[in-house]
Amino acid sequence: MTKTVAMLMGGWSPEREVSLSSGYECAKALADRGYKVRVIDVGRDVPALLRALDPRPDVIFNALHGMGGEDGTIQGVFEMLGVPYTHSGVLASAVAMHKPTAKAIFRGGGLPVAEGVVVCPEQLALHDPMPAPFVVKPTNQGSSIGTRIVRINDNSWREEVTNWCFGSEVLVERFVPGRELTVAVMGDRPLGVCEIVPRGSFYDYTAKYSVGGSDHLTPAPIPAEAYERALDIALRAHRMLGCRGVSRADLRYDDTAAQPGELYLLEVNTQPGMTPTSLVPDIARHAGISFDELVVWILENAACNG
Repeated sequence: MTKTVAMLMGGWSPEREVSLSSGYECAKALADRGYKVRVIDVGRDVPALLRALDPRPDVIFNALHGMGGEDGTIQGVFEMLGVPYTHSGVLASAVAMHKPTAKAIFRGGGLPVAEGVVVCPEQLALHDPMPAPFVVKPTNQGSSIGTRIVRINDNSWREEVTNWCFGSEVLVERFVPGRELTVAVMGDRPLGVCEIVPRGSFYDYTAKYSVGGSDHLTPAPIPAEAYERALDIALRAHRMLGCRGVSRADLRYDDTAAQPGELYLLEVNTQPGMTPTSLVPDIARHAGISFDELVVWILENAACNG
């Protein structure tokens, strides 16, 4: 019997366009493999969503990104409906999305994280919470939205903080020099490490989703010891948060002083992008897993009650 799949995408977060791209790519892959796919553009109207999910599908493929779709909110609806859904459950999604909470768990589990502090925007507008360079970011956004690297003798960022629109908290972290790495985890298996080389000043939203915005070097050209360590950190972080399905861990690799360098875990993405320029499909391809195979695996490992 052919499985019916509800592909949920869009949403209302700043990552809406990325979600739409992920959703259409995944829907095509599943349709090509013989699944019966129903595409749903999700809004804040819960009764409308429930109507769109009637009749109940066999599985929900959650291609939403950011607030509302990746933070445990929509996962709670799926749990109430009792329909298996892809990616992580309510608790893992909520904890991973709130960066300070996730960092506390990582630190408690012995994983290396950059020093950081949570302040309110008003405090940040008055004084620097730590010596520059440091990174200013929202506590609960993805895709580097709202993220800013503050350099020495740079005061231009204060106007941005004055107009802060990402909630009542700001996460400030020590800037870690070196390279940008990311690791894809598929179930209980880290697939590989990719180095991201942005064409601009850092790996911001444009670099992530514009064609040619960054180069992906897979496998990452780093020492074998650091490579294996990155795989281990990503898998341990995935397990600590209780993630399921596919996740992606973002790290900084500071090799500016000596080899093999130091690794720092930044965050775990419980619903990584599945667009043509996305990292997880790139890493999976290098591991011998095609895009269609990856999407089918994600779907077939959907679950509920968690």
